[in-house]
Amino acid sequence: MVEEEIEVDVDIKTTADKFHMFIRRSQHVPKATRYIKGCDLLEGEWGKVGSILLWKLVFDGERRVSKDMIEVIDVEKNVIQLRVLEGPLMKEYKSFLKTMKVMSPKHGGTGSVVKWNMKYERIDQKVDHPKRLLQFFVEVTKEIDQYLLSND
Repeated sequence: MVEEEIEVDVDIKTTADKFHMFIRRSQHVPKATRYIKGCDLLEGEWGKVGSILLWKLVFDGERRVSKDMIEVIDVEKNVIQLRVLEGPLMKEYKSFLKTMKVMSPKHGGTGSVVKWNMKYERIDQKVDHPKRLLQFFVEVTKEIDQYLLSND
C-alpha cells in the first residue's frame, strides 16, 4: 500500500495565533468541545515535541482513546503535527499522521482558516479513507472556535 492523504479547510472567527496557542495547550482542549473528554500527558512536557499524549474522545458516539506523539510544533507557522502511536486507528492503518495548520484568511478577511491534513497508509484496500475522522476534526474545530469566542 501507498501513503495517501486527505485534508479539509475550516473557516473560523478566532485569530490564528489564539487558536494555535489554545490547541498547543492540549490539556485545555476538553473544556472547549464535547467530543474530547480528556487529554493526559504520558511522557515529556505539555506542548513540546516528543511528548506523548493520551486523548480520550467520543467518535461516532463511542468512547475511544488515541495515543499520539507530538512530532512538530511550529509557533511561527501555527503548525502542530501528531503521529498516532496506539488506538483503534492503528487496527486499520499502518501509519497515521495528523497535521493542523492555522492560517490568516486570504485577502485580509477576518478570522482564520484551520487546515487539517491526514497522511495515512491503509492496511488494505477494504479500509475506508478516514473521511468521518476528517469531519470529526471539522466539528471539534468549530466547537473550539465557539468556545474561544465566548470566553474573550
